Amino acid sequence: MDFSENDLYKTIDFPSEEVLLKEKNSKFFGYAFPVTSEEEIKEILERLRKEHFSARHWCYAYQIGTEKIQYRANDDGEPNNSAGMPIYGQIQSFSCTNILIVVVRIFGGVKLGVGGLISAYKTTAQMVLESCEIVEKTIDIHFTISFDYQNMNKVMRVIKEKKLEVVSQEMEINEITTLPIGKTEIKTRKKNAEMVFDIFNSMFEIDIKRL
Repeated sequence: MDFSENDLYKTIDFPSEEVLLKEKNSKFFGYAFPVTSEEEIKEILERLRKEHFSARHWCYAYQIGTEKIQYRANDDGEPNNSAGMPIYGQIQSFSCTNILIVVVRIFGGVKLGVGGLISAYKTTAQMVLESCEIVEKTIDIHFTISFDYQNMNKVMRVIKEKKLEVVSQEMEINEITTLPIGKTEIKTRKKNAEMVFDIFNSMFEIDIKRL
């Protein structure tokens, strides 16, 4: 089982304050949100469209995931690559993931040109990210450990020694032996995952699976 050493990522825990950039009478409102799913993103965009019903464009970019990365950049009617990609470029520049940045433009009557739009969307996204508290987190790997009741002390001793976090515990009854079977979900940071897997995998009558 292969686990690379790099197990840290940057993100935000809380939505940003609203930031505002004014450029030739156009107003660019910027927002950042912590997200982990496309459903969350859809709800946030719908809410912002209602809040800024008089706006022309609700441009955004997001990145989700720590190992499998999913991202999207949306120009929402602005010229191709003049909005979404400059916003996404700032997400990359700040090395963040699990984040959505939305820039809402209210047109002020003066066209900015493609160069002006790129600059405005990039600057607004940068302002938003600079206003956020960016935090560093560990990538955690989850395992389930299954064991007969008589092996419970062995399992719990390793969990305690290696300071593993228990996510959930449950007991079932083995239909054949009528003895209890323990199922414990644990998590550990990615760089320790191979060691943890090997310890439990080498133990007699104990089964470990990655979730």
